[in-house]
Amino acid sequence: MSLTEKFPRVELSHKPTPLERLDNVSAEFETNVWIKRDDCTGLALGGNKSRQLEYYLGQALEQGADTLLTTGAVQSNHVRMTVAAARKTGLEVEVQLEHRVDRKQREYHHSGNPYLVRLMGAKIHYYPEGEDEAGADRALEARADELARLGRKAYVIPLSNAHTPYGAFGYVDAAEELLRQLEERQISPTRFIVPTGSASTHTGFLLGMRAHGCAAPVHGVCVRRNAEAQHGRVRAKLDAVIEALGLDLIVSDDDILCDDSVLAPGYGLPSEAVVEAIKYLARREGILLDPTYSGKTFAALLALLRAGGYRPQDHFVILHTGGSVSLFAYPELVEED
Repeated sequence: MSLTEKFPRVELSHKPTPLERLDNVSAEFETNVWIKRDDCTGLALGGNKSRQLEYYLGQALEQGADTLLTTGAVQSNHVRMTVAAARKTGLEVEVQLEHRVDRKQREYHHSGNPYLVRLMGAKIHYYPEGEDEAGADRALEARADELARLGRKAYVIPLSNAHTPYGAFGYVDAAEELLRQLEERQISPTRFIVPTGSASTHTGFLLGMRAHGCAAPVHGVCVRRNAEAQHGRVRAKLDAVIEALGLDLIVSDDDILCDDSVLAPGYGLPSEAVVEAIKYLARREGILLDPTYSGKTFAALLALLRAGGYRPQDHFVILHTGGSVSLFAYPELVEED
């Protein structure tokens, strides 16, 4: 029985997503590098958020909601995929875009994710702060109250850590799926590398691995906060998800690995190392990463490989969370070539 089986869920993702060996990268470093292709989940060009949204949409439909409300950055993959999930399930949808990244380029505000959000016809609101999660959530609740006065029933998908992160359940499932794929190939993983931002993916993935007996390190690459702040966020979400699932399981603080070595200059702002990592994988494997999440995650893995200290029989597994649509918001990545 799945750990999450008792919770309502809507099927939104193409699963299982592929697990591919990066042959050219593996040959260069004389070890084994694998990529779990959650950029291939299918919903509105794919990404990790569809697994998370399955549980939020399950609750929304069970509660009789007719409208989804959520919030995120201008180039938020979560916002794009929430709109797609609403369209797929016949719900109305309103989204709130936060001023989280200080970029003036027209492409950032009109291409990539916001272009697709407009194409799918979502009603858009704006929130002036980018680091006020509680305030952003309050704005959503206020809009839900307005809709209620109009006779509508909104379901809010929140942002802050003050809420049970039901989306993390999707990555409890994904961990089990990946372990089956590794077992089929008779692979014993050395290390998993995942992005950690809102932390629902990191939390669910780590919990799923430990709940199914896999002790390999889960290396969280910080994309929004420094390691200390992110560690606390993951800890809080872990405790909330363990309680929600009713598990008798202990995940120690030492098991929460948060690496902020590629975080600078900040959320949604790629460093030279991140740009180089994006180009490296695109030109060696034809796989597209994004500047906010997967690019930083692969940059951390690339630094680890270049530092050495591993063996030919090791197996590194990186989780590709998608988001490559946002590449169109960063034309400078190739303008310098």
